Amino acid sequence: MAASAGAVVSVLDALVLSGGGDVDPAWYGAAPHRATAGVNRQRDESELALLAAALEAEVPVLAICRGLQVLNVHLGGSLIQHLPDVVGHTGHQPAAGCFGPTDVTVEPGSLLSKILDPSITVACSHHQAVDRPGEGLLVTASATDGVVEAVELASAPFVVGVEWHPEQDGDLRLFEALVRAAR
Repeated sequence: MAASAGAVVSVLDALVLSGGGDVDPAWYGAAPHRATAGVNRQRDESELALLAAALEAEVPVLAICRGLQVLNVHLGGSLIQHLPDVVGHTGHQPAAGCFGPTDVTVEPGSLLSKILDPSITVACSHHQAVDRPGEGLLVTASATDGVVEAVELASAPFVVGVEWHPEQDGDLRLFEALVRAAR
């Protein structure tokens, strides 16, 4: 898997890890929560291998929703498996497949702060989020309820993960920044 992932990444200018089902909790040493759904171990293995190869090759990475979770788990972090149990509401995912508006504050001085406004409202559809950040990850945006909404890998020129879906709300700034980083 690692050799083929390296071959794939060798022809990429950038890598986007998209949203989807939940990451298998076994990757971070946890038992599945009753709400854990859509686990696909083969997808997990493929994306973790692609991510490892991209980080090794210093290929720019934009990790969206599940992608941020894959990034966090790859770097040794853990996930909150069901946010409503922790925050007491379903605002980050009003219903499966539905998007909820979430107010987010971006950390000053972060790469994200050079791309986005200090406070933004984003389209979220996630019931999981970062619990313990992985090694080298900086939390660079949070929701008003304290949920981690974005991370960056401090040691990389452009590795950004966001829990929201910029493709859903038509905000192209993160994609434009990824393209600039890939040049």
